[in-house]
Parts: sequence; C-alpha cells; structure tokens
Amino acid sequence: MHEAINKADALIEALNYIRQFKGRIVVVKLGGSLMETDQNQRELLTDIVFMATVGMQPILVHGGGKSISAAMKKAGIEPQFVQGRRYTDERTLAIAEHVLVNEINQQIVQTITELGIPAMGLHSLSSCVLMAEQTRLEGPNGRQIDIGLVGNITSVNGHLLRALCASGTIPVIAPIARDRSGGKLNINADTAAGMVAASAQCEKLVMMSDTHGIFADPGDPATQISRLSEAEIQPLIDKGVISGGMLPKVDACLTALHAGVGRTHIINGSFPHSLLLEIYTDKGIGTLITRE
Repeated sequence: MHEAINKADALIEALNYIRQFKGRIVVVKLGGSLMETDQNQRELLTDIVFMATVGMQPILVHGGGKSISAAMKKAGIEPQFVQGRRYTDERTLAIAEHVLVNEINQQIVQTITELGIPAMGLHSLSSCVLMAEQTRLEGPNGRQIDIGLVGNITSVNGHLLRALCASGTIPVIAPIARDRSGGKLNINADTAAGMVAASAQCEKLVMMSDTHGIFADPGDPATQISRLSEAEIQPLIDKGVISGGMLPKVDACLTALHAGVGRTHIINGSFPHSLLLEIYTDKGIGTLITRE
C-alpha cells in the first residue's frame, strides 16, 4: 500500500508540470552514446512519447558520435577531434550521413511510431531543416583551425518544426545540414540542438548524454553543480572545469537562452526515466543553466 501511495504522490507532483507545459515545445538532444542498445533507446523514446501524450510538443535532435567513430575505424579511418568537433573530410561525411540518417534516425522514427505517436525524420536526404556554411574554429592567438566539412548553422526552418509539432508529429532531426549550393556539412549535434531550440521558440532545451551534468571537480561525483547562471559559465571554462565535449553542450544552452528559451538542462540519460524526473518533478537530476 505504501508503494502505491508513493506512486500516487508522484502523479500529483507531476500534475502541476503537465498543466504548465501543456502545448509547449521542448527540444531534447539525445546523445549518440544513449542510442547504442535497443533497450536504452526504447526506454528513452517511451519517455518522449509520454511527454507527447500528456500534451508537450517534443522535438528530437540526435547525435551518433560513438557509432560514427566505430564505423570510421571499421573503414580504416582514425577519428580526429578539435575542441570537441569532429574533423570531417569527404569519406568521414559519407560515413556520418549513413550512420545518422540511414541507421539512427530511421530507427528512432520507427520506434516512436510503434509506440503510438507519429514521427518524421528531418535530414539531408529528405526535408532538411538545417542550413549552414562551412566554418573554422578559432585557436590560440586567433589562428583559424580547419576542421573540414563542418558547418556553422545559418538558419533553421522553425516554421516547419512548429507546424509538425502543432499537428502532433514529433520531428526527429539528424545533424547533417545543407549549404547554399546544395552541399552537405557535418554539424555538431549539440550545436544543432541549441539552434533548433532558438528557432522553435521552445520552453526548454534538455541535453541528454552519459554524464550527470557539470562538476566542480570532474573527478569527484559529489561535486555536481545543480544550477548555474550564464555569468558563472566563463570562469568555469577558464579554470578548465568545463572543457572538451562539454563545451558545445554549454554553448548550445547559452545559444538557446539568448534566444529567449526559459531553461536549459544537461542531464544523464543513461538511467531509466531521467528525462521525466527532470521535467516533471520538483527536484532535477542534472545541471540547470539559466540567464540569471
């Protein structure tokens, strides 16, 4: 009986959030590491379907980094990363597109549909909502670093995204963009999620990966930072607390916040129902980043 009462209490706690977020768009970025097993993927997508069923309008942006790296190694190509971004030549781009579009994106769309909600894959081989131009990174002393066929997003088709959400369809975006000439560019999935959140005028951006968020001491799990303001971010970057693959995640959160997104979250999606716990309970489980 006690267990049943606790479940009822959890439902009542969630009720306020269900009412608050009904009809609101939330962008969820699914890290590629979370898609490695069918069970993990299905559990995550079941949570997404729950959100849609109770009235939220989710948009998914997925990665696929580990799967791309595995496919590259199988092809005899050693992956290279610069400031958390993958160096991308023609062969790497072809492999990335195949993994992201033909494997991961199709599987996500199929699973969501099987769970009872319509979904539509948006990518470089169909309706591409990401437009970009080739970019370089800035290194020490302002030196430009060439990272190959990697794009900086110039626009997102927010109108199409909002129309799909309004129709009850979940958009599922693979991070391969088109440029003005019709060419293809690899986009960091975290960066794509931030731009999609900004364009879709969403309520929340949730970055899901295999880490619990940001830690004051990355080697000490007890030092998790539950909340950060924008002003607190740069000192942590300067100290090296925020570095590597966490940098594009934090940048994506700041991009969304500057566009008017209310709250951004970085959470660990590798355990059951972490997304629901973050959105529908009083106490979050990751790092919340806000403007102030």
